[in-house]
Amino acid sequence: MSPMAATPEDKERLRRGSPRNVGIVVAVIVIALVLVAVAVLAGLFNPAPVQRVTLLGSGATFPYPLITKWSSVYVNETGGRVQVNYQGGGSGAGIQAITAKTVDFAGSDAPLKPSERAAAPGLLHIPETIGAVTAAYNVASLSSGLNLTGHVLGEIFLGKITTWNHANISALNPGVVLPSSTITVVHRSDSSGTTFVWTSYLHLANPGWNSSVVGKSINWPVGIGASGNAGVAGKILTTPDSIGYVELAYTVQNSMKVAKIRNPANNFVSPSLASTAAAAASAPTFPSPDGDWNNVSILNAAGANSYPIASFTYLLVYKELNTIGTSMTQAKAQALVDFLWWCVHNPGGQQYAAGLVYPTLPQTVVTLDEQAIRSITFNGQTLHS
Repeated sequence: MSPMAATPEDKERLRRGSPRNVGIVVAVIVIALVLVAVAVLAGLFNPAPVQRVTLLGSGATFPYPLITKWSSVYVNETGGRVQVNYQGGGSGAGIQAITAKTVDFAGSDAPLKPSERAAAPGLLHIPETIGAVTAAYNVASLSSGLNLTGHVLGEIFLGKITTWNHANISALNPGVVLPSSTITVVHRSDSSGTTFVWTSYLHLANPGWNSSVVGKSINWPVGIGASGNAGVAGKILTTPDSIGYVELAYTVQNSMKVAKIRNPANNFVSPSLASTAAAAASAPTFPSPDGDWNNVSILNAAGANSYPIASFTYLLVYKELNTIGTSMTQAKAQALVDFLWWCVHNPGGQQYAAGLVYPTLPQTVVTLDEQAIRSITFNGQTLHS
């Protein structure tokens, strides 16, 4: 037999594989498994950086407690991916910022005036909550629930009623001993949607309150000013015998005394979650989100239990987001739209409203908001179907 000829034993060994070849294969497999394990562990201990987005907003202090709550919840719900940074400063400041396109969205209790719409074409009104403006006071001898009317409040803020025991206040509160102390009026010093709501109501309720003293910034005939709802609340709390107008959430947080206000049904109604919701239930037919909201109002709403000084408050957002400039990207636009959708739904942002004394949005408003959010685009591309 030739020396090169394979024996049957050799053939069987080759068929089964030599121990050396098997060892090589096993070693390769082990090395591959080790490399895979290393890659997995590297991913666990050095995960890919999270793409974070910060949404910038500013404006109304009226909904500030609720938007602040939304911000703290939403950053956790998105795993830290989306941070909402909302600064107060008043509705006027918010409108200026969104007009200048220095923020991604703005808050305003006052709908845009025609001149403001013309200066910022393409802005949408998205009602995100409802609140009440209270007549809050600090009179040591009086408990909460003093009866007042819009007419009397107008006289106080015009400087025509100057003492707490004035005959017009006494007539509304039989049996209540009123002090003779001088009334100190506290009002907003900044451009404020809360001021717009308050002065709009006084214009409806008091014939002497003319249209020249209706708006976000007022040349007040009497009183001392403070910035923001928190500022007015703080000034009232530290000023004996004072009265001012403050959004309901701030008075609840600070245990402030608030007046009952007579509504069109001739009932004196306390500001509350229920009475604000009753006013919102009488909301009129709304314009389209990109339409004229200047005349939308739920002041002096019908209903036995409706609080008469209630209002929607709005988030203002551009319909085409690429108009904001280089700070707006596709990812940021998508994050903004997702946040807005979350805000107006329950579950979502609306589930936190009642705990802060803001009624949840009626379904008719939610449907309108959905229409608005679905219309928002980036470079013409719809962001929410």
